[in-house]
Amino acid sequence: MLRFLHPLTAQVTYTRWLHLLMPSAAVSVWLFISMDTPWVPVVLAALVGLIPGTRLAEGIQAQLLLTPAERGTPDATVSVAPSISWSERWRTALWLEVRLLCAGLAGLATVWLPATTVDLVRSSLGSDPSDEWFATGLGPHWWAALLAPVPLLIMFPVIVGCGELITAAARWLLGPTPVQRLTALEERTEQLLERNRIARELHDSIGHALTVAVVQAGAARTARDPEFTERALAAIEETGRCALDDLERVLRVLRESGTPPGQRPSLIEADRLLDSARGAGAKVDAEVSGPLEQVPGSVSREGYRILQESLTNALRHSRSAPVRVRIRISVAEGRLELEVTNPFTGSTSTPGGGTGLRGIRERAALLGGNAKTGLYEGEWMVHASLPLKRIR
Repeated sequence: MLRFLHPLTAQVTYTRWLHLLMPSAAVSVWLFISMDTPWVPVVLAALVGLIPGTRLAEGIQAQLLLTPAERGTPDATVSVAPSISWSERWRTALWLEVRLLCAGLAGLATVWLPATTVDLVRSSLGSDPSDEWFATGLGPHWWAALLAPVPLLIMFPVIVGCGELITAAARWLLGPTPVQRLTALEERTEQLLERNRIARELHDSIGHALTVAVVQAGAARTARDPEFTERALAAIEETGRCALDDLERVLRVLRESGTPPGQRPSLIEADRLLDSARGAGAKVDAEVSGPLEQVPGSVSREGYRILQESLTNALRHSRSAPVRVRIRISVAEGRLELEVTNPFTGSTSTPGGGTGLRGIRERAALLGGNAKTGLYEGEWMVHASLPLKRIR
């Protein structure tokens, strides 16, 4: 029983009722002006539906009153946009006709059924019912009081049913077209990719800076050498400044979607990564071959982040200082080859086994390349191979 009474307590039932009654008010005004031309509102509604802005106005009303729970969501079943094609205009015109039909049913239930209840109450009190409602000709009878609740019990299911009918019609006639659905899906995909990229940017940049700072602070605390401590503090300061610059770039992307990607660091700036690692106590042996300045920007930027994460892992998981890191970067035969190796410490946790290792593979895969990580001849190796030609 409670299941059938639930619509009476739902707010959406009454907002849909209001949506149904709005056209009835306009039609009533016209019928008050001219009772001989009831077809005029029907023709006028069809013509108004062909105006592009009508679809936008009807979509806003439908979202607010028929599907309020979907308002502002990306997967709303009622679109809020003007008509672009003639197909959308004809669908809007048909929607207005369906809305008038449902409004007529709801208006009939809203006016005639309560008036019939009033007539039945009057009949039970000894008065004759009026000649305008459903109790016409009943005459005064005391048992009419038993029938008085019946019209009201009929009215509420009719109102709920009309609300469901008009909502289904809105989703069918005012819903997004296949082109709009595809466009919305592409926008959501772009947003998810951008959020994923920003998460990787923050992880790689801030993670690297914190790792260098922790290693430097630990080494300075145990060294008990004022000169070494001063160098360590200077390295921590420089690393922190670089991390703040990277953080500002990422935050600028969040604030301004039009920020060009070229402002992010690339492999041409790899020297600052190597200097940062050396400042943290690592012995870095780097070998670069090939024209790095000719590498496409997207490949160079992702290569920079892969190198940064590899150095971060080497510093984070090293048990002895200084850790030795070998870096090989080459540009040849249409590919960028990047390899970073460092001694494997034999720790229980795999170097880069968290989001860092997964981020390296994701960056390489998005560019159509591949990345391999693991043990090789007793050392931990990160090797990324990124194509150049398909990116151009």
